[in-house]
Amino acid sequence: MVVMDVTSTKPLRTNKEDYLIAWLTALAISVHIIEAAFPSPLPGVKPGLANVVTVAALILFGWGTAAWVGFLRVLVGSLLVGTFLSPTFALSLAGATASIAVLGIAKALPGVVFGPVGYCVLAAMAHMAAQFGAAYVLFIPHQGLFSLLPVLMTAALVFGLVSGFITKSAITYINDRKA
Repeated sequence: MVVMDVTSTKPLRTNKEDYLIAWLTALAISVHIIEAAFPSPLPGVKPGLANVVTVAALILFGWGTAAWVGFLRVLVGSLLVGTFLSPTFALSLAGATASIAVLGIAKALPGVVFGPVGYCVLAAMAHMAAQFGAAYVLFIPHQGLFSLLPVLMTAALVFGLVSGFITKSAITYINDRKA
């Protein structure tokens, strides 16, 4: 497929990776919407399965692509679910921003290589910590909120591990299909 760049006369060529990146973004948005439909056992606790797609994008294509997938998921997902510019959007954006930042730092560390499980755990913990911080600063500035932090961070750890193993399987599947 050939797409024209509006700033020049040169056509932009799309390739297989462009389509895979678009598919990953659409998948992340879809998972985001599906997760929004399910009730949460605790306020702010969701499995974070859209994180699987973001971490897969990080490993397969790098931090820039993962950042696009993560931010587009939050933006488009919130528009489609109807939470754009709501408290839910603010918390989701805070979590995604922290998660993507931590993934970028982890990916850039010299001599340190994380696998899918490590990246997912880091992302989940950063996401939960940022959501908690945003909830405290923006909505519930009460010391009693801190009694929930250990439970929330434990849930983030558990869901990060689950997401990591799913991501590992997904990347193995994608790499097998490429070969």
